[in-house]
Amino acid sequence: MKLHKEGMKILRNEILIFTLVNYITYWNSELIFWFFTLPLAVFLFVMSVYFFRVPKRDFQRKEGCVYAPCDGKVVVIEQTEENEYYKDKRLQISIFMSPLNVHNNLYPISGKVAYTKYHDGKFLVAWHPKASSDNERNTVVVENDKISVLFRQIAGAVARRIVSYSNVGNSVKAANELGFIKFGSRVDIFLPIGTKVCTEISQKVKGGLSVIATY
Repeated sequence: MKLHKEGMKILRNEILIFTLVNYITYWNSELIFWFFTLPLAVFLFVMSVYFFRVPKRDFQRKEGCVYAPCDGKVVVIEQTEENEYYKDKRLQISIFMSPLNVHNNLYPISGKVAYTKYHDGKFLVAWHPKASSDNERNTVVVENDKISVLFRQIAGAVARRIVSYSNVGNSVKAANELGFIKFGSRVDIFLPIGTKVCTEISQKVKGGLSVIATY
């Protein structure tokens, strides 16, 4: 396991802030230091380290598979209108990430990046029906000679920063890292109608390992 680069600055700042607060508290009240500020600082720092973890995984990258782009729970499987890029009906699969899930996001298929766009927006709870269209989000489309897939990183009520490493024209591989969402949210995937779904509502999936559809 390693720590994600997006967390290094936050963890460094936490060390500085917690050290200063605990130093001041210690010289004012040792009782508060030992029984409140020190345990709280340790707890918050450990939780931050846990949040920014990136576990080591052995990715298979089989042809014809659409992999989960993140860890989390499947909360939506339905046909819907995709109005940003395709402007037609697509099969939507949404995966909700709690603050305890691994939060780096991965490409679900191999191919070439055909489209990417960041949208400023609201911070509705991630499971809200309008979160996909109204919240802060980042859309990426990857295409190969067999399929075109759109996936959307969506911020939630707590998540306030989406990071994406995608650029139009990039050649990418399934399970390669595409970005990061800080502190919980969800990822939507839009597939062609007729794509065979290999997951179900409430199923827990792992990014780059769980096959959620085949083509």
